Amino acid sequence: MSENNPNNVSSAFEMLLEEVEADIDFFSRTGSRAFESRDFRKVNEARNQAEKITAFRDKIAALRKEWETIGGTAVEGDEETRAERRNLGRLRKGQRTPEAAYYQPILRALVDLGGSAKMQAVLEKVHVAMKPILKAVDHQPLASEPDMPRWRNSAQWARNSMRQEGLLKDDSPHGTWEITDAGRKRLQKGK
Repeated sequence: MSENNPNNVSSAFEMLLEEVEADIDFFSRTGSRAFESRDFRKVNEARNQAEKITAFRDKIAALRKEWETIGGTAVEGDEETRAERRNLGRLRKGQRTPEAAYYQPILRALVDLGGSAKMQAVLEKVHVAMKPILKAVDHQPLASEPDMPRWRNSAQWARNSMRQEGLLKDDSPHGTWEITDAGRKRLQKGK
């Protein structure tokens, strides 16, 4: 997400909506299990939480729609104004390690971890594997999130792209990354 592109914001909305949907699914499954075990208090708790998150999802969807009406338009004004808009804490292309460089380390980490693992465990292995190739700028914090190094954010964006390409499962439990058969084949080709 290094270039100024209105589609980057649209992609971020899509990622956020996917994660919120995963939480709604989680509470739906929790409610179903509670119903099967006849724990109706938990059924109500899960339903209430799912309703709150669903309302939140609807707000995000409305914001995304609003963005599409305003964010996709070109910046009016002179070239200096456009340059300022492009450089809001973002790096020029080529300054950071490209997203595609994370694919093989993520796939390798998942295979090493049994095919499925929590995000933190995957990122720890990815960081170790990529240390020799990460640039100094990759270790710098994001302007928008001072506690997140740029490499970690890039790895998470790579994960999203990999899900879209079918290399990682799209329906994994929240916070869990899982490799697909296509991901295993891609890893073998990459060797």
